[in-house]
Amino acid sequence: MVEKEEAVSHFIVDMIEKDVAEGRHQQIMTRFPPEPNGYLHIGHAKSICLNFGLAEQFGGVCNLRFDDTNPTAEDVEYVESIKDDVRWLGFDWEDRLYFASDYFEKMYQYAEELILAGKAYVCTLSPEEFKEYRGVPTRPGTPSPWRDRPIEENLDLFRRMRAGEFSDGEYVLRAKIDMSSPNLHMRDPAIYRIKHAHHHRTGDSWCVYPMYDFAHGLEDAIEGVTHSICTLEFEVHRPLYDWLLDQLSVPCHPQQIEFARLNLTYTVMSKRKLLELVRDKVVWGWDDPRMPTVSGLRRRGYTPESIRAFCRKIGVTKMGSLTDIALLEHCIREELNASAPRAMVVLDPVKLIIENYPEGQVEYLDGVNNPEDPEAGTRPVAFTRELYIERGDFMEEAPKKFFRLKPGQEVRLRYGYLVTCTGCEKDPVTGEVLAVTCTYDPETRGGNAPDGRRVKGTIHWVSKPECADLPVRLFDRLFQVEQPDDVPEGGSFRDYLNPESCEQIVAKGEAMLLDTEAGVRCQFERNGYFVVDEKDSQPGKPVFNRIVPLKDSWGRQHKN
Repeated sequence: MVEKEEAVSHFIVDMIEKDVAEGRHQQIMTRFPPEPNGYLHIGHAKSICLNFGLAEQFGGVCNLRFDDTNPTAEDVEYVESIKDDVRWLGFDWEDRLYFASDYFEKMYQYAEELILAGKAYVCTLSPEEFKEYRGVPTRPGTPSPWRDRPIEENLDLFRRMRAGEFSDGEYVLRAKIDMSSPNLHMRDPAIYRIKHAHHHRTGDSWCVYPMYDFAHGLEDAIEGVTHSICTLEFEVHRPLYDWLLDQLSVPCHPQQIEFARLNLTYTVMSKRKLLELVRDKVVWGWDDPRMPTVSGLRRRGYTPESIRAFCRKIGVTKMGSLTDIALLEHCIREELNASAPRAMVVLDPVKLIIENYPEGQVEYLDGVNNPEDPEAGTRPVAFTRELYIERGDFMEEAPKKFFRLKPGQEVRLRYGYLVTCTGCEKDPVTGEVLAVTCTYDPETRGGNAPDGRRVKGTIHWVSKPECADLPVRLFDRLFQVEQPDDVPEGGSFRDYLNPESCEQIVAKGEAMLLDTEAGVRCQFERNGYFVVDEKDSQPGKPVFNRIVPLKDSWGRQHKN
């Protein structure tokens, strides 16, 4: 369970505070109700934090409930992954783990109650006819020819549907409400359908299953939920939610409240689209570090704390908006800047030769483990005549404001010495720089000159003979555009996939990094934050995933 976090205020909090002040509830109860038809994504994380957070804020409880009413799309794998994600985010449902399938018998009895009250009937319209008869919001629908079946006939047909006498789609049970309502969801919606499919919990004992709109409110009422928090697209479903509960002998009538779902730049939030990427092997799986799934973010190196902080920062509103993914990246940077140990790793190495440094000599310098944490201490960093530096830290012909290595310019080697570039060695055929040459000032150990001369540039490096080869994966955003869902007619969201979303390289790093355990995060100085992959790493053979680069555009723009 997460430590108690600072209480937040928004319109849902205001509504619950009013209910509490008026004594409407003995205990506040919320629920997180995922469908087990895919892995959770960052949008679900917002809902998890909201529902569990509200319960905690008001001294109540939050249930974890699986809406498993569609057996053809559901799987035990998804159930277990969702439970793992909720736990990892820091929340505990204790003994309140429920499934819609727990209530199948009770929901069936409620359906019969509607039939006996003359408020539900069995219909034979095909899906195409159903759509045609329903009409459009500006024109009333047409009543089904079977809308006025006798109650006894409806009850008999519904019981025979349960007994398995009919094929899929042959009949549906519809609520009898108002075919002239401007809200299409109130035009005699289907509430039960025939589906001969094996269910992951109930096996083959059922061949009729409740529709989501029918089941959801009943589950809330059966469990005693006080506030049913949904995303904004369910606002038009609320009249049906309330109508069903008003017609039936349920133990309570929860209040449905809607909030704006999370929309994030450079990603998609549709489980259908994410499933497509997984099934077509566009990504490695649901936990691919480029995916917006909770498991993907976890493998990427995000922490539960950073995701909860992100959810607090974006807030809860009734107005839909697009959130910049840079804010999510800012949250993990902010946390890791204070906690992650530092190391020097060169991603694109070129050799640096210090011409006046003794050959064969190894000197150990003090590297600061975390400048934000004085108690983190230091580590020994091997310094030798030949080093590796980033290829981009040298330019033979550089502009005036290039403060790194160029012929005749002096720079600081991190934790080491001041060095002056003397030139470079190049391949005579291709012109590629094979090595950069320099001299060092032995009086500047630690990077400071006794005479007080100022040097603007500081670069990182590793010892050529003392470093280790490190497999590194440089992850970028999965899509090239901010809104990949905005697809022109005839196009696909996949047209916007970023072909350079993952670059796999072998970097040169401090040898001590070979002992880094899976899941450990660190900062590669000047290059970003990285984590040891929990799936592909082995003891002594870490594979590093880049979490985020160091650049923080959101943090800079919103600092003050």
